[in-house]
Amino acid sequence: MDEDSKFEKKSLSTVSGNNSDFKELAKDCIGFANSKGGTIAIGMEDDTSEPPPNQKIDENLAEMVRKRIPELTINTGFDVKIEKHSNGGEWIKITVFPSQSSIAATTDGQYYIRVADQCKPVLPDELTRLYTDKPAFIWESKVVQKVTIEKCDQTELKKFVNDIKNSSRVSQFVKQKSIEELLSHYQIYNGQYLTNLGILWIGTSQQRANLLYSPIVQFIKYDKNNNKIKKELWDDFTLNPKELIQSIWKKIPEWREGIEISDGIFGRKMIYNYNENVVRELVANALVHRPYTTRGDIFINLYPDRLEIHNPGLLPIGVTPTNILHQSIRRNEHLSKLFYDLNLMEREGSGYDKIFETLLEEAKPLPLVEEKDDRVQVTIYNTIKNSDVISLIEKIKQNYQLNQKEIICLGIIAQNKNIIATEFARQIQSRDDKQIKNWLGNLLNYQIVLTKGKTKGMKYFINPKVLKDTALEKTDLSCIEEYRLKNLVLEDLEKYPNSTIQEIHQRIGREFPLRRLRTCIYNAVKTEEIKCSGSKKFRKYFIDKNEGE
Repeated sequence: MDEDSKFEKKSLSTVSGNNSDFKELAKDCIGFANSKGGTIAIGMEDDTSEPPPNQKIDENLAEMVRKRIPELTINTGFDVKIEKHSNGGEWIKITVFPSQSSIAATTDGQYYIRVADQCKPVLPDELTRLYTDKPAFIWESKVVQKVTIEKCDQTELKKFVNDIKNSSRVSQFVKQKSIEELLSHYQIYNGQYLTNLGILWIGTSQQRANLLYSPIVQFIKYDKNNNKIKKELWDDFTLNPKELIQSIWKKIPEWREGIEISDGIFGRKMIYNYNENVVRELVANALVHRPYTTRGDIFINLYPDRLEIHNPGLLPIGVTPTNILHQSIRRNEHLSKLFYDLNLMEREGSGYDKIFETLLEEAKPLPLVEEKDDRVQVTIYNTIKNSDVISLIEKIKQNYQLNQKEIICLGIIAQNKNIIATEFARQIQSRDDKQIKNWLGNLLNYQIVLTKGKTKGMKYFINPKVLKDTALEKTDLSCIEEYRLKNLVLEDLEKYPNSTIQEIHQRIGREFPLRRLRTCIYNAVKTEEIKCSGSKKFRKYFIDKNEGE
């Protein structure tokens, strides 16, 4: 069994011998307590999935563990017992319970939280967010309104049961449960009353309105001058989350707008401004990952060139805009499971992968994720950067079996034509060389993508043989050597002194990356080969001919 957000393996030496480290064990207990709880297996090494067959655990050692954890931690509930593996070996199982209403800490005042397979420290400025998230972690299973199954919306109840039994993602074992067992399985029912999650899903509109805080969604359309020209509002609480997503998609005709592009010799292909799968995934994410203990509406703002989705509350601790592709923490665990089982969203940790893949297959920019003061904003753009990239990706997919990560990498490299390794790592949100190679995978093995240079100067580019007979098969300046580019800039400034970077870029060729041109000119200014004048926004560049005289 691999380590993850709910499971950790520890060597027996952690709690025995001269090198025992109970402080490290306490840190892991705190991390689990401040998230969703978990299990610590003492007596299993990191590279194994079972204890040694002849390993025996002394009860006195288990008792010492029971004694030491409370001495080193605060607000941490746990259970310790000796387990026997099927191979005959014994190990110590520590079950750490989630600290539902308080913050767990070490006795010397340190805070940790479990993120993926690591326990990370909670910084002082993150403590407020942890306090805010605590009630959100238990909101779903709480009973506030004493609503029995008989008093819920019976139509919604029948729809829910029917949806579960017809879902391809639900096992036959679950489908065979009785209605009460099915509701309990999804934490909708506690055996007597509906939970908050139950009321959100199968409650009446009045019951849903009494929740703190049932989601309200606002759709606002703006013109090019940022004036509001249209508004739709979902605030009557008549719809459960599934119906809300469906209504948002069906009620907004702007989702069906797009452009046609050439698809081969005789065909045309419609590329919608906003792909249905992307819109549904983003709205589902907004509903699933928002804290339901915080007031705030979900805003869907449509501009002429972009779509913004504003979700109240910040990202969970450990998740940031720069690691959202690789890090996932479920704030509403049971709602997330329900959404996944009903095919309303992708599996945990793969939702943004799907968004990236879909946008890149349509040659569109990557989504922009930002944390504001009290909300998370996701922006996607409707601009197609280069329609030729769409046909290239389709051609490669027809000839090679590529997985989702490889398609994402292919889309990024194809849009940029060539891209330096550091910028590529930033776009796939990784600095781990092993992880980057894993993402590139068969793109390198099949030589679809080639590399040039080493370390920080390395570049990725599409193999010219792959580009053969495609619209992208043409020579441009994107791979020009640095010294040749500098000479080109110097020659341009000889003819056209006092030019801005944008003017130089226009003359050299707009297909050339503006970022590389800026870097080249800035470096030449540092070496005083090029002079400049004016403020940053209106700065102009020239060659001082007097210096050479």
